[in-house]
Amino acid sequence: MKRSPDGHFRVYTSICAVFHWSARTRPGSSGDRPGSRGIGPLAVPLLLMGWVVVQGCMGLHSPEESDARTARAGNPIIEGWYADPEGLIFNDRYWIYPTYSAPYDEQVFFDAFSSPDLVHWTKHPRILDTARVAWADSAMWAPSAIEKDGRYYYFFAANDIQHDGAVGGIGVAVSDDPGGPFEDYLGEPLIGRFINGAQPIDQFVFQDVGGQYYILYGGWRHANIARLDADFTGLVPFEDGTLTREITPEGYVEGPTMFRKDGRYYFMWSEGAWTRENYRVAYGIADSPLGPFERIGTVLEQDSTIATGAGHHSVLHVPGTDAWYIVYHRRPIPNESPHHRVTAIDRMYFNPDGTIRPIEITFEGVQARPLD
Repeated sequence: MKRSPDGHFRVYTSICAVFHWSARTRPGSSGDRPGSRGIGPLAVPLLLMGWVVVQGCMGLHSPEESDARTARAGNPIIEGWYADPEGLIFNDRYWIYPTYSAPYDEQVFFDAFSSPDLVHWTKHPRILDTARVAWADSAMWAPSAIEKDGRYYYFFAANDIQHDGAVGGIGVAVSDDPGGPFEDYLGEPLIGRFINGAQPIDQFVFQDVGGQYYILYGGWRHANIARLDADFTGLVPFEDGTLTREITPEGYVEGPTMFRKDGRYYFMWSEGAWTRENYRVAYGIADSPLGPFERIGTVLEQDSTIATGAGHHSVLHVPGTDAWYIVYHRRPIPNESPHHRVTAIDRMYFNPDGTIRPIEITFEGVQARPLD
């Protein structure tokens, strides 16, 4: 049985009416002024009973229902130092796939986190590590996952290569479960060299409405987009024979992500230095995933009263609703080291013309939003 707050009010006012009747039906004592009335003998017990009934009605909500109405995630949403988070929905659960934020030689594994409601998170440790990727030895960064035909593909960067000829770049792992464990899929990087000046890091994978899968990536101030083949083992050339297209907008540094809304493509990226307070997110909109994208403005940045270095994000949308979230990392104040980054979630809203409103970063985080 459930009662609304209005139901609680109706119960209480009914009791108060009886209280009023009781007060009116007791004649005044001989010492009272003419026409005065005292409190009837049933008034106090009835008032106390009303309070008990209202509390009981409120208690008819289960703890889970009360929690679902009032709980907030709080930021950071997970314990530990994590950055570059990708937020997704698989199997009626929210998932976050982040980078473990530490010195490069300690970044040899990935953890994942899942939640039924954006508030209560379960850690899935070491879903992939260098022991299962023969060519990777360090700097495992910025994962991006996608489901296809019942399997889960996990794109990641490793080794932070600085020039062609070095071993490393963007790899792919696969699992039958979004919580892993994942195994190396190709035995070598999918993209292992510089193209158009883009360092092969910071990959993001998505499926367009026509079914085509794309990969966006790129560090060193260059962004590329490419078409993935049907089994994610290689790239499909564009009509001109090239494997990638450069779509670098003004101000781009790294961390690309893309989503589609109302028939238009939103390309978002990070600007500034990842170690600095001014790290931030900007975006552009186009009618095609290939652009061109003109910079519209900054939408996520530091708030010196809460955190600095807000950037390298992803966008999470609850299907069939207007609920949009930004999943990002930021630097707590005070900040302990260049690697002291934590993961947060806040709401993202749109203006009537489709532009994104500046995002307010918070300590409170978002309200619980169960998926079932």
